[in-house]
Amino acid sequence: AEVFLPNGKPLSEALTAVDGGIPAAVLGILRAGERGSRLGPALEQAALQLEQEAELRTRLGQALAYPVVLLVAGSASVIVLATVVLPRFAALLTDLRQALPPATRLLLGLSDLLVRYGAAIGLAIAAAAAAAIGYLRTPAGRLSAHQLLLRLPVIGPLRANLATARVARALGAMLVVGVPPLAALEAAEQAAADAGIATRLAAARRRVAEGQPIVKALAAEGALSGAALQLLGVGESSGRLGELAVRAGDLAAFQSEAGLRTALSLVEPLLVVLFGGLVAFVAAALLQAVYSLRPL
Repeated sequence: AEVFLPNGKPLSEALTAVDGGIPAAVLGILRAGERGSRLGPALEQAALQLEQEAELRTRLGQALAYPVVLLVAGSASVIVLATVVLPRFAALLTDLRQALPPATRLLLGLSDLLVRYGAAIGLAIAAAAAAAIGYLRTPAGRLSAHQLLLRLPVIGPLRANLATARVARALGAMLVVGVPPLAALEAAEQAAADAGIATRLAAARRRVAEGQPIVKALAAEGALSGAALQLLGVGESSGRLGELAVRAGDLAAFQSEAGLRTALSLVEPLLVVLFGGLVAFVAAALLQAVYSLRPL
């Protein structure tokens, strides 16, 4: 039976009231454990889920640290050049009253545009970002954004593997402790942390409720990655679905981390080339203007 607190609420419902304190994956595992009268094992699996999520976030954060630092430093350098260095150089060239090379005129025009309208552009970007964030906080907006991300070439597979890791681990944890399949699928749906994958899982759960095998239903809806579905198929045929679902989650987590590192290994040199090219263009335009100067 469910465990009730002194105020009459089940434990999972009471934890739901903690604003942002308890992840949806943990709440889903606890709800499934309460329904299957397996709250103790569910708490253990929820703790394991939190440890795995924390470890995965740490690894992803470490992988993203250098590209983020590179992006911030490069952007700051370009902004300083455009708003501080170039306006002073433009004032000097204006006083000399000489014709400037085309590249220098283009550069100074862009700098002047940024100085004059930079605040307005920044406010417009901030307003658009605030509107986008507000829309993404709605269920429809979140679903549309997540479905779009899943269709993108590089980001889509990464998100699918991350969601597969969460879903398979939650599903396996519930099945291992004896939670019924439908309740386990519901917990896995709440653990996905991706509205697009959660929608596919909900459709797969309806198929299972109609009598379809779990793996076949998941494959029909494309709810999990191909490698995870293969492991789940082996587990279902051998009666070890819960155990191999956990392994499938570990495999998906490894694939997502490896995929992210591969993508970042391509992004890092691209950022270096981009910002290096911008700085080189600025330097070349300024030097070209200096060399074109003639004594009056």
